[in-house]
Amino acid sequence: MKVAIVAEYYPRRRDPVLGVWAHRQAVAARDAGADVRVLALERPLPSVAAVRAGPGVLASELRAFAGQPASEERDGIRVDLVRFASPPRERGYASWYRWARAPLARALTRLHAEWPFDLVHAHYAVPWATAARPWAGSHGVPLVVSVHGGDLLAPILQAPATRAAAGATLRGAAAVMCNSSSTLSRAAALAGRGDHVRVVHLGADAPDPLPTKRTEPAIATLGHVIPRKRHEDVLRALPRVPDARWVVIGDGPELPRLRELANELGVSDRVELLGQLDHDVAVRELGRCHVMALPSEDEAFGVAYAEALACGVPAVGCRGEGGPEEIATLGDGMTLVPRRDSAALADALNGLLSDPAALGERGEAARRTAADHLSWEGCGRATVDVYEAALRA
Repeated sequence: MKVAIVAEYYPRRRDPVLGVWAHRQAVAARDAGADVRVLALERPLPSVAAVRAGPGVLASELRAFAGQPASEERDGIRVDLVRFASPPRERGYASWYRWARAPLARALTRLHAEWPFDLVHAHYAVPWATAARPWAGSHGVPLVVSVHGGDLLAPILQAPATRAAAGATLRGAAAVMCNSSSTLSRAAALAGRGDHVRVVHLGADAPDPLPTKRTEPAIATLGHVIPRKRHEDVLRALPRVPDARWVVIGDGPELPRLRELANELGVSDRVELLGQLDHDVAVRELGRCHVMALPSEDEAFGVAYAEALACGVPAVGCRGEGGPEEIATLGDGMTLVPRRDSAALADALNGLLSDPAALGERGEAARRTAADHLSWEGCGRATVDVYEAALRA
């Protein structure tokens, strides 16, 4: 079967880390028997953050856009950019599907004429599956939607009209993939039906061989540095975890505030802010640490947890969050703590780090959990199963 994948979050030359998970799923589906091509949405306009940061940052971002090729190949998969203009994300993300609909339709038409695909697989109910839906419907091509949680939970997407558009897209899709059971429940409720909805977990893998651990206890936090990820809770727990270092892997708008808070708490000498790293380098740095703490909120799945477990790094997440709760049911490796409770987080980290032998055993169990339930091979097979069900429907 031939599958056209539509995604905004997808690696490209100017940002090879963006949506690595979407590319890995595409590769896994290809390896499981599907023939895939990718249409990656690109808004080649400066971000509000770049404009506010000043001429230097703005010029750098514009150069990155200018140097980005319209087509490239990644691991044997052709990726074509679909450029569109729209209002800034901060004000108009809920309407982006309207702005991208016509450029995406033209790209789908060109691709279908050159390479007649059997179905469209769009990531995120809104904006992108909703942008692809009119073309798919008018051409009789089944639409498969991946729901990742943010498209149902993000505050900017809660307007009634946006929710209605998402519901119509999910209701009319041939099949819907969700990253966790909690996401499935929300998607089925919004669609008004659940017979075509199933859970497909994204995967993870680890460096082979695993990297050597740091000589002193190290707590990793892997993810975009934004308020929802609750880096602040880890930082406030750090004074209660003596001798441990905190290794932050990722970039984002919260970094300046974290630096200030680290100084206020007197732990700046134990904090390493590594910034955004290439994916392989980031996972290697994660694997060098002893535990991972990511007490984020509205976490529908959390690829970072899966990557930690694959590296043999026990992970700490929040109780009541769909992703961490579900991963914890798959096997050993996840510890759950209450939301926004830095004292409980510190207790959990101390409990893990205080017994190196037990921590090593838990790390091995975490690797087994990832191998059994969170492999890319399993994700690829499950994804192709959904494609086949969509074609039968």
